[in-house]
Amino acid sequence: MPVRLLPIEQILTILKETPPRIAARTTGLAPVQLHAPPKLGEWSANEVLAHLRSCATVWGNYIAVIIAEDMPAIRAVSPRTWIKGTDYLQQEFRPAFRAFTKQRASLLALLEQLAPEAWSRSATVTAVGKPILRTVHTYAERLAVHEREHVRQIERIVNIVRVQ
Repeated sequence: MPVRLLPIEQILTILKETPPRIAARTTGLAPVQLHAPPKLGEWSANEVLAHLRSCATVWGNYIAVIIAEDMPAIRAVSPRTWIKGTDYLQQEFRPAFRAFTKQRASLLALLEQLAPEAWSRSATVTAVGKPILRTVHTYAERLAVHEREHVRQIERIVNIVRVQ
């Protein structure tokens, strides 16, 4: 049975809305609030943003490779592993958010110019176990759905740290 994916327009809408939603929720917060976890052991808004950037970088790069090459072979890297090689977690929120927004604009420019059939371009992805087939569509949907959850997480964090 084929997997039913979100429609392209819905994916693009979610990806477009992510930066403005984060901006709206974090406006007026001091750097200390953006770096404060709501509870001990939970992520701060800054840590969530770092995670979103890592996912956007890793999965966005896969999308770009799939578009640029015919049926590439990709060795999967977990965004949680990849972030360890960056300074994303140490960056200040505002400059990191600007970088995320710029990164998002580049990804949207790439995706918005694609013909609908190009969303089906695929790659063979290996990690552990059997290689799997991934498409531009599956990675873009994965990014959109994943971000939607983390934007809600930022909203919850911000609501807590605003009153602390």
